[in-house]
Amino acid sequence: MAEPQYQDASELAGVPDAFQRLWNPHRAAYQTRGQDQVTHENNCPFCQGPQRSDEQSLIVHRGVTCFVLLNLYPYNPGHLLVCPYRHIPDLTDLQEQEAGEFITLAQTAMEVLRRVAQPAGFNLGINQGKVGGAGIAAHLHQHIVPRWGGDTNFLPIVAQTKNLSATLGETRRLVAEAWAEGAGT
Repeated sequence: MAEPQYQDASELAGVPDAFQRLWNPHRAAYQTRGQDQVTHENNCPFCQGPQRSDEQSLIVHRGVTCFVLLNLYPYNPGHLLVCPYRHIPDLTDLQEQEAGEFITLAQTAMEVLRRVAQPAGFNLGINQGKVGGAGIAAHLHQHIVPRWGGDTNFLPIVAQTKNLSATLGETRRLVAEAWAEGAGT
């Protein structure tokens, strides 16, 4: 099989720079799927989740105004989401009681994950709005991603594969049990 022919970059528009490019267009699905699919509460997975069993929806804790669930497409094992029950898009839409529980559940999630999985650190994030990178911009949610030294590699980019050490069901069970055993909320 013949090698593919590539056009010399010097013949194209633009000015050469010192950067190498790693093109991974398959990642665009994380930015575009869900963006326009969730338009109201009737088609929102975060609104529908609490109506099902904890196991079906990967819920690890139900609070008064917010709940915590595993991300269906985790960056790392134990990747949790904190969501208000109300279908609101923005952090500034939280009422005082919701705001308090929202942050308390994020703190508790970190404590529980430390007991269950001993991560070395965390990424915490709220992507606000479609242009802010929110996969489901219509319903506020906060990511709690446990991190370990050396937990990133090129496998997701090169092979479009994420190596996860446990199933979502098993991870949900472990986190939910640890939460119930003494998380305090």
